[in-house]
Amino acid sequence: MSGVDLNDIKRRMDGAITAFKSDISSLRTGRASANILDPVTVEAYGSRVPLNQVANVTVPEPRMLGVSIWDKSMVGAVDRAIRESNLGLNPIVDGQNLRIPLPELNEERRKSLVKLAHEYGEKAKVAARHVRRDGMDGLKKAEKDGSIGQDESRAQSEKVQKMTDDTISEVDRLLADKEKEIMQV
Repeated sequence: MSGVDLNDIKRRMDGAITAFKSDISSLRTGRASANILDPVTVEAYGSRVPLNQVANVTVPEPRMLGVSIWDKSMVGAVDRAIRESNLGLNPIVDGQNLRIPLPELNEERRKSLVKLAHEYGEKAKVAARHVRRDGMDGLKKAEKDGSIGQDESRAQSEKVQKMTDDTISEVDRLLADKEKEIMQV
């Protein structure tokens, strides 16, 4: 029996969920979280690197982030990267450290965060559908080559479709939870 590697398909779909969880964890709710700065990249040493490769991010207070930059020459670049990151944050430079007060989330900002969460969700669903398409193409090819029969192909297709449905349901569930968390005042 050949066909497609269902474990590989499952692993790739789980990867789409993991990437989605990572994306939405960076969306800000009412509380400070070091993950907020995960999407920020800094122009450093001739290339763009994630912020966590040039600084430590801490949460000294519920509505404040602290960024300790390791290399003094990077302070300006980190400050600029955070300001330009579209997160609505304005760092206060304090030597080699940045203090970033988190503004209260207004209704408009909450809605734009929910919209961004939905974009991340759609990206994850598209990734899952790509994995499904690859699996289905593999099954069609295997059936055409004669390495599996029509019944086996249909059975595996149903398993691939079930994995896709489960993955999309999980994305929807995570998205609904995140939306509730963002909209909670």
